[in-house]
Amino acid sequence: MQDLENGVLKLLPIGGLGEIGMNMMVVAWGRDAFIIDSGLLFPDESMPGVDLVIPDLEPLLKLDWNILGIVLTHGHEDHIGALPYVLARLPVPVYATELTMGLAEHRLEEFGLIESSERCVVSADAPLELGPFHIDLIDMCHSVPDGVGLAVRTPAGLLMHSGDFKLDPTPIDGRVCDVEKISSYADGGVLALLSDSTNAEHPGQAGSEILVRPSLERIFREAPGRIFIATFSSNIHRIQQVLRVAEEFGRKVVLVGRSMVTNTRIASERGYLDIPRGILIDLKDMDQLPDERVTILSTGSQGEPMSALSLMAYDRHKYLTVKRGDLLVLSSRFIPGNEKDISQIINEFFRRGALVEYEKISHVHVSGHACQDELRAMLRLVRPRYFIPVHGEYRHLVSHAHLAIEEGIPRERVIVTTDGDLLEISHDAARVASQVQVNKVFVDGKGIGDVGNEVLRDRRVLSEVGLLFVALVVDRGTGRITAGPEISSIGVTYEETEPGLIEGIRGAIEQKLAELSPCAAEEWDQAKEEIRLAARRYVNRILGRKPLVQTVILYT
Repeated sequence: MQDLENGVLKLLPIGGLGEIGMNMMVVAWGRDAFIIDSGLLFPDESMPGVDLVIPDLEPLLKLDWNILGIVLTHGHEDHIGALPYVLARLPVPVYATELTMGLAEHRLEEFGLIESSERCVVSADAPLELGPFHIDLIDMCHSVPDGVGLAVRTPAGLLMHSGDFKLDPTPIDGRVCDVEKISSYADGGVLALLSDSTNAEHPGQAGSEILVRPSLERIFREAPGRIFIATFSSNIHRIQQVLRVAEEFGRKVVLVGRSMVTNTRIASERGYLDIPRGILIDLKDMDQLPDERVTILSTGSQGEPMSALSLMAYDRHKYLTVKRGDLLVLSSRFIPGNEKDISQIINEFFRRGALVEYEKISHVHVSGHACQDELRAMLRLVRPRYFIPVHGEYRHLVSHAHLAIEEGIPRERVIVTTDGDLLEISHDAARVASQVQVNKVFVDGKGIGDVGNEVLRDRRVLSEVGLLFVALVVDRGTGRITAGPEISSIGVTYEETEPGLIEGIRGAIEQKLAELSPCAAEEWDQAKEEIRLAARRYVNRILGRKPLVQTVILYT
């Protein structure tokens, strides 16, 4: 392997390789580098109380690279959502297409970063120069408009990054993937291709967005009452279809959910969404129309607890109550990890007399990510020397790697990496040169990174087996107990079912105290652990549970 000065390109994935979300890739030549995307990850059930997960910048900052800017491929939260957190620590220019920039600026406004941030709107018509990097943007189709791939000319050769994409021949806005441009780069030779792996396990094709329209028309034709449609607020193409079909069938549309209202406004203002005149009405005016003329377009398709759809399902929405004759359409895929929450929403709508259609039983959604046939087509178009699958869980990356090998790329030139793998590429070789320790940074309220794995472990234990408080009052001079032990429990058991539990715990602790007989403050501090274990062992013997135990000693 050549050394850095003799022509090695470096790639450092900070996020997005090993999980769905938190996409962030650093491309470096010498000390100069730029970042592709700055996305967040939504927490799963193993992260109780966590609001967001963002990339760990510490390893990047320690490398002391000269970061020239951040280039965004499209406007989904898993690609732009961490931007405010990143810019707070790395105040570098941001480059994005018109709609992507509009969605990103909304995030920056919420954090008060508009005035302090440098933002540059770019397009596929004009290359971008960042130090040694000459970056061409390539029009790509996805479920949000204005997405791009990147062709990055470096001193080592041409690097191509697909962004999130699918090969939709009939997109709603007519903006197809620029296959001709991609092919032209291949003719000159591509050093490496980084390509979206999200649907690498799925055979066939993702399907054109236009294929959803017949199902929407059937639903609007047959629905006797109000139609609730839940989809991602960034799926502007889906929103466009709903608006057009609603107009065709004489229905008005109510937008519900802050992000739905905001993204619709941004897309309309920037020319990416055509809103028929007079079709939108205010939620408060909805009752003036008969049910058969009302459509509610809402957020919450993933069952998010505080989303508009969830509030409706549980009768907690201020203005909307689900009733018999309503029809809910979940026009999105079930993201792994969200199935339980979504199923609960479906059940609650049925419980209230409504009907529900969703992807598993009705053709109301198509994916925005390329499936196997399209991934193979991209590999054939680009014909890269090296292939690096990106954007997906590890199994997705491996599945995509297998496709590349089947398409004729030598096995030794297909490199599966994960977050923190520092990849070095030259014409002659490619290897993972080292591994950088990258962690997930948890955002909990206003705290960023102050919640770690130990805190999450305690929260999980609390949610599963509860908490015991043991309190003692000790005379500092004599070392004698003057009060207690007092015991209380949260989430361990109902006293009615185990009336003698507290007294049993107290007895176990008193027995342990008789054995210890501490008489000095430092001895009592050491005794706290023995008290904790005595209480925990007793509960485990009686209930088969091991709660958290907090021992508090007060001195008088």
